Amino acid sequence: MRYAAGHKDRIRDQIIARTARVIREGGPGEVAISGVMGSLGLTHGGFYAHFRSRDALITAAVARMFDEASGMLDPERLAADPVAALAGYVRAYLSRTHRDTVDQGCPLPVLMTETQRLPPDARQVFAEGCAQLTARIALGLVGAGCAEEEAEALAASLLAEMVGALALARAMRGSPESDALLKRSRVQVLARAGL
Repeated sequence: MRYAAGHKDRIRDQIIARTARVIREGGPGEVAISGVMGSLGLTHGGFYAHFRSRDALITAAVARMFDEASGMLDPERLAADPVAALAGYVRAYLSRTHRDTVDQGCPLPVLMTETQRLPPDARQVFAEGCAQLTARIALGLVGAGCAEEEAEALAASLLAEMVGALALARAMRGSPESDALLKRSRVQVLARAGL
């Protein structure tokens, strides 16, 4: 059977998207080739037309998660209005919506405790994703008036605080403390960033 042009790429994209969702919901240990393929109405054997191994799939899914998350802090918006872009990012990151949509958003709170269980290539993608996100925050800080020599360290610190606050808020979801933690962290991060 002949398929339309781009069919294989669309299927590969669906497999990666489904795997990213599985990782966000349960961690990389929950990724089963048969489960991912079956959820898409595909066969286990068809998997190998798209990926050489489960590790390659997990690596592609982690890369996708960072690609999707990078949209939260758009470089063009950062260049045009760094203060508004960075403040908007902090508010969106430390929001109820981000807390409650575990299957979307930043992969750091999901993966930070899972890195040792990731394949080596996926750990490398994770490290590169962290570095890219830190660099974008630093770029925004510089645009907002922070000295360049201080921006990267401050960006790394702010990112760590935001990731930790979001992870804790998710762990306490359903309690008033969760909302209060998000609000306090949002206020503190904005103040530390000079926003």
